[in-house]
Amino acid sequence: MTRQVLVPLELSPVQPPQGAVRTLRGLTMGTSWTVRIVASDAAPIDRLGAGIQRQLDRVVDQMSTWEPGSALSRFNATVGEWRTLPFELFTVLDHALALAEESGGAYDPTTGPLVNLWGFGPEGSRRDPPDRQAILTTRARIGWNRIELDRATGRARQPGGCYVDLSGIAKGYAVDLVGDWLREQGISDFLVEVGGELLGAGVKPNGQPWWVALEAPPGAGAIPESLVALHGLSAATSGDYRKFFESDGLRFSHTLDPRTGHPVANGLASVTVLHPRCMLADAMATALTVMGPREGFDFARARGIAARFLVRTADNFHQRMTPALAAMLD
Repeated sequence: MTRQVLVPLELSPVQPPQGAVRTLRGLTMGTSWTVRIVASDAAPIDRLGAGIQRQLDRVVDQMSTWEPGSALSRFNATVGEWRTLPFELFTVLDHALALAEESGGAYDPTTGPLVNLWGFGPEGSRRDPPDRQAILTTRARIGWNRIELDRATGRARQPGGCYVDLSGIAKGYAVDLVGDWLREQGISDFLVEVGGELLGAGVKPNGQPWWVALEAPPGAGAIPESLVALHGLSAATSGDYRKFFESDGLRFSHTLDPRTGHPVANGLASVTVLHPRCMLADAMATALTVMGPREGFDFARARGIAARFLVRTADNFHQRMTPALAAMLD
């Protein structure tokens, strides 16, 4: 298999850290997490593992729609009242709404009712697509501009009937949160992975950066393997193969277009975004997937976003990189 090697433009030699790579693992958000750190044998690994889990649990406690008692679930149940949100939840919601506006609603954090209708939320799965009237009725509840924010006080308000779902951004934020916490503990060389979303910082003891292969759909063997050095970078992927159901020979992806009420069906198999902040990479990958291979590519190129698009063809995949990503090719 051929390989494409991608390195950050600012990558330069650094002094290798002392110690060995230690690996910590756990579960969160219905998936797994893995953190690799460079630490001495005397490092308090158990304490670090417990601290990482606390950061992830905080995201679940605040942002999960699967937890009836989460801060987000309580906000979704309000009607017309201002509610003070925890700092982390307010931060993520603020960024989500900003991207919703910038993307013209291709990314919309209020798609929760559609997520449930199509069987990808906590209300249960389904084997067949919903009928047209159900989709139209549900779409009437969608609209990012129905959410109001008061940044001075950290409060939010919705008129009632809104259902905010942050699953397209919260996992990336969790990766960032873990990375920030590790730095606070004095750890500067690490690789964080939560459910496929990644963040790397520093280097390994051999002086090499954290090399990772960009995620690709099953059967994409003809596409060159892309290795990227996550040196102060995160990588997030949105793909139609991650979660879906099939009915009458058709595939219905969990990535929904808020503008139509249907799962995306634009030929995109996956979009991977590289960005210093995983929260932004995570949400942007979703937005670009919804936009599709043309609109999404133009949107990313105009904003200098490093992104890889894998488009399904009749018998294979076609890869396209934005100029910002192609510039990283070594």
